[in-house]
Amino acid sequence: MIKKAVIPAAGWGTRFLPITKAVPKEMLPIIDKPALSYIVEEAVNSGIEEILIIISTNKGAISSYFERNSDLEAFLAEKNKLNDIELIKHTSYGAKIFYTIQEEQLGLGHAVLQAEKFVGNEPFAVLLGDDVYVSKTEPALKQLINAYNEKKSTILGTLEVPDSDTKLYGICIPKDNTSKPIVELKGVVEKPQGKAPSNSAISGRYVLTPRIFELLKNQTRGAGGEIQLTDSILRLMDSEKVYSMDMQGKRYDIGSKIGYIEAIIDFALEREDLSQDLTNLLINKLKD
Repeated sequence: MIKKAVIPAAGWGTRFLPITKAVPKEMLPIIDKPALSYIVEEAVNSGIEEILIIISTNKGAISSYFERNSDLEAFLAEKNKLNDIELIKHTSYGAKIFYTIQEEQLGLGHAVLQAEKFVGNEPFAVLLGDDVYVSKTEPALKQLINAYNEKKSTILGTLEVPDSDTKLYGICIPKDNTSKPIVELKGVVEKPQGKAPSNSAISGRYVLTPRIFELLKNQTRGAGGEIQLTDSILRLMDSEKVYSMDMQGKRYDIGSKIGYIEAIIDFALEREDLSQDLTNLLINKLKD
């Protein structure tokens, strides 16, 4: 069983400057909950019991959010705001949350490497802090965990993207005579500029075997002078099978301003306390 998850959250969030000078991008709110809260919730709903969040020294707001705040609870109790107390008491969703600091921003592979002692010699999940998934069935990560339980090997979470968008993603290269939903890979290519080998784009969720750490330790720097997780996954294919699986659900790219705005709108439309007022607001805005 996959019981541990790693969430890299040490990046600067430069696409959202100037706010990310003071507020971690993972803490930008989707209405009244930060994006990271939804990702932790997905992990817990997928069976994860322990989570390591990779942070940098300027991201104390992350740990503050997931810790109990007894002063605030006492204040709310005095005001008889019992519902609000329940809201803030359960932000970790029952998982044990740990933190480690990534001293240098040297890429996703380097961030994952910081989790070696936490993970130990067992398979684990990685959830990127820029990607929020909403599924009408099982959570996106749970779908991958189910696939891992079947194949007992590394699984890359993917989404089907149109031909015009393949140049924006790492794209999976399937082995010949393989078919979905779980596809064995012979390679991956980062942001192909010509005809892509498939339309399955790596999309922010992974289940990895601990062998990845040995490869990351001696991984030469790749694109952008960083230690790329994709490069080590390519080398992993020399010693074990690697699969991909298209996850079922809606992905919100919170690292994109338009993706972030879309998430706020869609989440609000799903809430009974906001949907009608927002619908009226949008209709009136479109009339102007």
